[in-house]
Amino acid sequence: MSGERLSGARPAPGGPPVPGHRTGGPGTGKSGTDGSGAPGTPGVGSRVAGPPRGSGHTVLRVRGASFLVHRRATVVACALGLALFLAVVAHLTLGESTVPPVEVVRVLFGLPSPDELVVGTLRLPRLTVGLLAGAALGAAGALIQTVARNPLASPEIIGVTHGASALTVGAMTFGLTSYTLLPYVSVAGGLLAATLVYVFAWRGGLHATRFILIGIGFAVALRSLTQLFLTKGDYLVAQQAQVWMTGSLNGRGWDQAGPLALALLLLLPALCWAARAQRDVALDDATATALGVRLGRVRLGLVLTGVVLASVATGAAGPIDFVALLAPQLARRLTRTATIPLLSSALLGAFLVVLGDLLARRLFAPTELPVGVLTAAVGAPYLIWLIVRSHRGGAAR
Repeated sequence: MSGERLSGARPAPGGPPVPGHRTGGPGTGKSGTDGSGAPGTPGVGSRVAGPPRGSGHTVLRVRGASFLVHRRATVVACALGLALFLAVVAHLTLGESTVPPVEVVRVLFGLPSPDELVVGTLRLPRLTVGLLAGAALGAAGALIQTVARNPLASPEIIGVTHGASALTVGAMTFGLTSYTLLPYVSVAGGLLAATLVYVFAWRGGLHATRFILIGIGFAVALRSLTQLFLTKGDYLVAQQAQVWMTGSLNGRGWDQAGPLALALLLLLPALCWAARAQRDVALDDATATALGVRLGRVRLGLVLTGVVLASVATGAAGPIDFVALLAPQLARRLTRTATIPLLSSALLGAFLVVLGDLLARRLFAPTELPVGVLTAAVGAPYLIWLIVRSHRGGAAR
């Protein structure tokens, strides 16, 4: 049989397929595909193969492009977005003077309102800082926990937040920089601390336990350095720095919200890449390497993105502890996905900070507590529970 005859031959009914012939099976359409779901020559009735049944995914088609979407994660993200919007409205409504929710919504959508001064000028800047800082901390925790493959890994545990705090408090107490530049100083401190932890933890690879233990050691050392700065600096400035160290949104305005929003906007392409790269890092090293993934570079990129996010948030709002620890694990439990969902983690982080600041303002009114006090009150027991559960799991094995 000649080559020309072979390419056009058809297999016998019930027999094996003839080499060189494309068969139109499920998900291939009449024109056939290469078997991977990629379309071949388009024909009448051709379609793209859908996800396996029971996988929890669905195919979303938009203008000829197809996207694989996790149904439960999408529903959870929408629910978290709605909960966050309600928390925002409640945050802007409640205060020394209560504003009707309708007027709050009018101000948020740029419509004229008699309460524009109270909502738009006095309360909205503080809310914006908390919203953006919480989202940044939630996303930072998701990225760092993905790389470390450990729920205990978060910026405040491995020393990133303490590095940002130490350099920022040093700049504040000794008057080395203006308050408008503090977010950039925090980024420098966080990057320096993360670099030291990464270098000391690297021994032919990044081991999760070694990474966390060395990070804890650096966190203790940097916290002691911060206390040294507080004792050696000006008394009044040291008092302000002490309040800042508890993670407070009191007195925050557009001067802090602007640089934070700009930093997150610049990091948006990196976050889009990180959401995709998380799946590669979640694989075991042998599988990822066989697929051509450069694990060292991907992990470094994810850690760097998470460190910058946490440092920028710390510079704007202070070290709000345990948000980066809580948000990723809660998001993963809600979505039940294999990897930590980045969007849901960011939404949960923002929700925790906004709700925590609302409770901090109203629980003991007229006295306002720093939001970091409430997040620590919730996060510390959760951290203890995580450690106990990990210890029991190790003993069981």
